[in-house]
Amino acid sequence: MVYMFLADGFEEVEALAPLDILRRAGVKIYTVGVTGVYVKGAHDIVVKADIELPDIEKEKIDAVILPGGLGGTNNMDASAEVKEIVKYTADNNGLVCAICAAPSILGKMGLLEGKEATCYPGFEDTFKGGKYLKQSVVKCNNFITSDGMGSAYKFGFEITKALCGKETADKIKEQIQYGE
Repeated sequence: MVYMFLADGFEEVEALAPLDILRRAGVKIYTVGVTGVYVKGAHDIVVKADIELPDIEKEKIDAVILPGGLGGTNNMDASAEVKEIVKYTADNNGLVCAICAAPSILGKMGLLEGKEATCYPGFEDTFKGGKYLKQSVVKCNNFITSDGMGSAYKFGFEITKALCGKETADKIKEQIQYGE
């Protein structure tokens, strides 16, 4: 099962583009309202989350996704529950995915130590012991990071490839006429 955290101030495209791609691939993914069931994005788009934090079944986690947006990142970073679930996922070799400012949460938690990752420029100083790469998407072991909204589709395809295989990711690319 895949859980995508949504907290007030999240960057809408960084959440909804990967969410759409993963659902097209048949992935069982739930949006999780961190700040309530109705979550307001950075550009005042309100999304109704599928579930809230207490509804997460930790023992069934395959992956977690943290969209960026400064407000959303700060709200996720302030949530002990979010960080506990992220750490649990990483400790159990689940896929941990973060885009834009959200990789800073992973960095501050020490989860990027010894790993390569990317983020929105200016947040790389939070990568305690990690190596920042100036790339749009970086996969290192069970971590996928991305630099921002412009790479949201590429981020979604990388997650799809990790969960469902390259063939499925390529099929979705073709269906939606994705061009690089």
